[in-house]
Amino acid sequence: MARIDLLEEDAHGSLEGVPVGRLAGKRMLVTGASGIIGSHILFGLAGCRRQSGFPAAVLAVVHSGVPDHLRPLDEAGLVEFARGDLSDSCFLQTLPESDLIVHAATYGQPGRFLEDPVATLKLNTLATGALLDRLRPGGNFLFVSSSEVYSGLVSPPFREEQIGTTSPTHERACYIEAKRCGEAICNAYRHRGVAAKSARVCLAYGPGTRRGDKRVLYSLIERGLNEGRIRLLDRGLARRTYCYISDTVHMLWQILLEGREPVYNVGGRSSTTIADLAHLLGAIMDVPVELGPDDTAGLQGAPDDVSLDMARYTAEFGPHSFVELQEGLVRTAAWQYSLQDNVSIDRGLQGPWLNNHLSPQATSRKFSGPPWEPTWLSDAPRLVSAMKN
Repeated sequence: MARIDLLEEDAHGSLEGVPVGRLAGKRMLVTGASGIIGSHILFGLAGCRRQSGFPAAVLAVVHSGVPDHLRPLDEAGLVEFARGDLSDSCFLQTLPESDLIVHAATYGQPGRFLEDPVATLKLNTLATGALLDRLRPGGNFLFVSSSEVYSGLVSPPFREEQIGTTSPTHERACYIEAKRCGEAICNAYRHRGVAAKSARVCLAYGPGTRRGDKRVLYSLIERGLNEGRIRLLDRGLARRTYCYISDTVHMLWQILLEGREPVYNVGGRSSTTIADLAHLLGAIMDVPVELGPDDTAGLQGAPDDVSLDMARYTAEFGPHSFVELQEGLVRTAAWQYSLQDNVSIDRGLQGPWLNNHLSPQATSRKFSGPPWEPTWLSDAPRLVSAMKN
């Protein structure tokens, strides 16, 4: 299935320069496996197992079943899946001890983490402590935290030494405080000699989501596909700094395997207002953009500006070459298009800008070379047709 190539290519890019040899003979556990971060970690692990035979075993935890895009990994025997509720202490005790654990089962969509505040708190606290207890001696643990911990601060970019000013009664407190507590739990285990690290991820985007994702970027794409226009509820003045998924996961791999600090920012450099993001997507999809009448209709409690200081990561691992926003959006739009069942093949994702952008000369170095050569990038119409079949 052609859309799986997007995940394989991104996973390949995310492993460039990562010391994957350290996975040899190890058992790895990944929670939040059906999310965008978990999915890309699993595709990277599957590629390693196909080529090198390590890690020795991979267990992926999902809550509501294996999504379609991960089934090939299950069917090929490259990843074992376990279905269960990580807020249930009994289920947590059934998980095997592992050498490497990535805890990414913590909801990235504001609408999702606000639906059940108690579950959100347990996923980041109860589950974090229980998973740390499943880590073998000498193992490595990564807690996927969030830039939400900076909520209430002004004058970004924010540094790891800073912390937000919101109270436990804030609209998003179940998520903000849970992430802070999860980080505190990891730090407490570090005092016991455990290699536990937290990564404050900021606005990772790309292929690998499910249909109906309510985060802003994906909602804009779905509106363009379903309505033939991108309509904002407000003026789109809020500013966001996005990080393409292969860049995000690359940094997470480095932090998990070699990070020395207790906490790291993980973010990109593609800063844009929501209005400019909508216009860029409109150009990609060849649909009009309509701005709302005012700027008061955003999600309650959402910050006005989000960006992170990446100096700590850069000092330890060196400068990172990021995927440009336009390229990442094209790949994301292609993925979202492939999930639709009511859009004609010949509408959207076409036009001179797209064709020029998807030419081999315009593609990033991250999407070239074995084992997943992206030969389809020079032929956007053929890509879209293949994704629909």
